[in-house]
Amino acid sequence: MHDLTLVGVVSLNDPPRPKVDLSVNKCRSAGIKVIMVTGDQPPTAAAIANKVNIIKHPQKEWNYMVDELKIPEEQALKECTAIVIHGDLLAKRHLAEQDLDDSDPSKGQYLQHWISKHEVVFARTTPSQKLLIVDACQKAGHVVAVTGDGVNDSPAIKKADIGIAMGSGSDVAKNAADMLLLDDNFSSIVNGVEEGRLIFDNLKKSIAYTLSSNIPEILPFIFFILVQFPLPLSTVLILCIDLGTDMVPAISFAYENPELDIMDRVPRNSKRDHLVNSKLICFAYLQIGVIQASAGMYTYFLVLNDYGIRPHTVWGLSILKNPFPHPNDVYDATKTTLEVCDAEYVKGREWTHSYKTYADNDDLLTTTAYPKQYCQFGNSRMLPPIDTKATDGMYSAKAIDELRASALPLAWDKTKNARVDARLY
Repeated sequence: MHDLTLVGVVSLNDPPRPKVDLSVNKCRSAGIKVIMVTGDQPPTAAAIANKVNIIKHPQKEWNYMVDELKIPEEQALKECTAIVIHGDLLAKRHLAEQDLDDSDPSKGQYLQHWISKHEVVFARTTPSQKLLIVDACQKAGHVVAVTGDGVNDSPAIKKADIGIAMGSGSDVAKNAADMLLLDDNFSSIVNGVEEGRLIFDNLKKSIAYTLSSNIPEILPFIFFILVQFPLPLSTVLILCIDLGTDMVPAISFAYENPELDIMDRVPRNSKRDHLVNSKLICFAYLQIGVIQASAGMYTYFLVLNDYGIRPHTVWGLSILKNPFPHPNDVYDATKTTLEVCDAEYVKGREWTHSYKTYADNDDLLTTTAYPKQYCQFGNSRMLPPIDTKATDGMYSAKAIDELRASALPLAWDKTKNARVDARLY
C-alpha cells in the first residue's frame, strides 16, 4: 500500500440493547441461568458479557486467572466463578472423546463441568457446537431455551425445549422456533417468564379453590348414608353452589396480580411440580376441605340445637317418622304426661290413624267406637303408651307395632331449656 494519506479512524460500536443488564439480573434472581454463545472472539465476548451482567466478576474468570494471575489451569478451574470457552477448545475436547461410546458416563463430563459454573460464555462457536451445548444442558436436567436470528442458530433452536427466534431474523430460524420476539428484545423473554409464572400460579389457585368444596359437599351425603342424618345439603343446593357461587370466584383468580416474590423463586421441577400435584390435593382436600366441612357441620348442628333438636338425637333421624302435631295444636309446657285427649280438645279438627280416618262428628266423639287420642305438651297426635293393647280403642295390633317402630324421643329438653321442637311446631 503506497501513496495513501491517513484521513481519519472510524470505530464501530454495537452496544447491547437498553435494560438487558437489568433483565439478566432479574433472570438470575429467578433462578434462570443465562449462557452466552457467540461467534465473537473471547475478549469481545467477555467484555459484552460483563456489560450485560452475564459475567459480574471479571477477576474470577478462568482465562483472566490463568493469564493474568498466573494460576495453574486446574486450580483456576476449581476456584473460578466465570468461564469463557473458545470454540477451538470445545472442538479439541470433543474430538478427543469422539471414539467413546455414547453410554460411557465419562463422555462429555468436561462440558458438564463447564456449564456448572455460575457464569458461562462460549465464543467462536459453530452451529454443531451449539447443538453440543444445548444437549449438555438438557442432560444436566435443565429446561433449555435458545434464542437466535440466523440460519446457523436454527439447529440449536430446533433442539431446545423452547426455541425463540427474533422477529427480524431469517425465515429458517422462525420456522424452527416455538416463539417469536417481535421487538427483538431479550427483556421480553423475561416478561414472558413472569407472565407464565403468574398464569401457572393463578390456575393453581383456581383449581385449589374449586376442589376444596368437594369435601364439604360430599360429607353430608356420607353421613346421610352411614348414620342416617337428615340431609343438610341437597343436590339442587350443590348445583347452586357449584354453578352459582363458586364459578365467579374461580374465574376471578385469573385476574389476580402477581405475588411480590414471583421472580425470586427458583424454577419449578417440570417432572415433579405439576399443575395438580399431591401437595395441592392435600391442601384442597385435607386442609381447606376439612376446615370447611367442619365449619358447615358445626353450623348445621348449632342451628338444629337452637330449634330444640339435640345433636345426639339426629342419629338415624332420616329413616324415622315423628308424631307431627295437628296445625291447630298449641304448645303447653304444663302437660308433661302422656294421657288420653279430651273429646272437646280434638273436636273441630280432622285427625288420622294408620288404618282409619275419623271426621269431625259429635256423635262419633261420644261413642265407644271412638279411638283413644293421646296428647302430650299440646300435641294431639302422640303415640299410644307401651302397654296399650290392640283392643284399646280401634288401633290394630299391626298399627300399634308400626307406630312404636317409628317412634322417636323428643330432641328438646323440656325441663332445662323449654325450647319448642321444630319437628313438632
